[in-house]
Amino acid sequence: MTDPIADFLTRIRNAVKANHKVVEAPGSKIKQEITKILYDQGYILAYKFGEDERGHATIKIALKYNPQTKVNAIKGLERVSRPGLRRYAGAKEMPKVLNGLGIAIVSTPKGIMTDKRAREENVGGEVLCYIY
Repeated sequence: MTDPIADFLTRIRNAVKANHKVVEAPGSKIKQEITKILYDQGYILAYKFGEDERGHATIKIALKYNPQTKVNAIKGLERVSRPGLRRYAGAKEMPKVLNGLGIAIVSTPKGIMTDKRAREENVGGEVLCYIY
């Protein structure tokens, strides 16, 4: 697999489109940080980090749906920076997703964070993905 983050986002995107309640994916530290950001921003209901029978890290994510309309909290997931074409943004050029309604996840020297927090801390980095 050449892009594990894109695979992770695709698993979530496919589970949302198929109206699944839970999605399981292979884990890594960067995927765990992305999952924590999704939880903190209210895009997922819960998550659990674990290991499979061979000792490999796994992530289980409970997707969040509106109880009345059954509409998922995640409308779109889009990979921005990829192995073939890295996308970087400075603190001043940090992108706004849907004019501030969505979030961009950024990998900075201070760790993985949202675009809003990166602007507050005046730090730039690699723009990993957009979520709205």
